[in-house]
Amino acid sequence: MKKIIVPGVLGAMLIILQACDRPGPEEIQAKLHLPSQDFVGNVVVGQQLYAANCARCHGPQALGSDQGPPLVHKTYRPGHHGDLVFHLAVKKGVKRHHWRFGDMPPVERLSPEDVGHIISYLRSEQKKAGIS
Repeated sequence: MKKIIVPGVLGAMLIILQACDRPGPEEIQAKLHLPSQDFVGNVVVGQQLYAANCARCHGPQALGSDQGPPLVHKTYRPGHHGDLVFHLAVKKGVKRHHWRFGDMPPVERLSPEDVGHIISYLRSEQKKAGIS
């Protein structure tokens, strides 16, 4: 019976020790550039933040420009580019992949909440355009 108990105890200890090394929700949110779980995006605030920080490259209504791709486009629909992709793009930048435009640099001045508001605005515009 001791042979069964000892491996069981050692296994439980290993699980506990591994759990101690896992990041908490706050660490995960910070690493992924996510707002708090109770965050609710505001479309109007998002539109203002978009105009001030994104429109120069992605166009005034997120329809693209000669500097950046349209974000109101089926490529950026929620099922293909989820919200996390936008958060990571702002935090880390993006290497050119879908379009002929160059790399997108990180946008360091935007908080996770700012990006959440911008996403709310973009999703609203996508919905108006029949993109979902």
